[in-house]
Amino acid sequence: MTSQAFFDAVKKRRSYYGISKETVISDDKIVELVQEAVKHTPSSFNSQSARVVVLLGENHDKLWDITTNTLRAIVPADQFEPTEQKMGAFKNGYGTVLFFEDKNVIDGLMEKFPSYAQNFPIWSQQSSGMHQFVVWTALENEGFGASLQHYNPLIDEEVKSTWSLPDSWQLVAQMPFGKPTAQPGEKQFQPIDERVKVFK
Repeated sequence: MTSQAFFDAVKKRRSYYGISKETVISDDKIVELVQEAVKHTPSSFNSQSARVVVLLGENHDKLWDITTNTLRAIVPADQFEPTEQKMGAFKNGYGTVLFFEDKNVIDGLMEKFPSYAQNFPIWSQQSSGMHQFVVWTALENEGFGASLQHYNPLIDEEVKSTWSLPDSWQLVAQMPFGKPTAQPGEKQFQPIDERVKVFK
């Protein structure tokens, strides 16, 4: 792959909120690209602390039902309709990727390398962000639209209970995806020379 092909994929990655339950690749291919992303995305000290769950079919729907019901208990009833519509839009997708970090791995590194202890939680989040970006870009490169959501920690305990996940898995983000039904709006960019400085 040339650098241009790589940046074409990077530029193509956007937040798609209009998505459908129609798929563009097989479930096996979806799982394969997530596995490849998790295997090859870097982490500090090669900690490999990322944990990922792929929800398809009824499991995908169940996640957004959980989120909707959780928010219904918090948002005033007379203000809930926009929230319900938003949750419905995510549920309309084909699947969701859940991103976690394993706290046991991070705690172990903090104990093993006390001089760096305060940095391991930060590095963990940085690694998670890279995993999210790689999966997001890979999904969109195959023809899906996706977005990144953060309903943690509100849904954490029920998610772990529903899918029997280890208590040490800390939920970081949720990525609903599906075949795009609407294009994202035009993206605005700040002047690049204000954001990148070069000294020769």
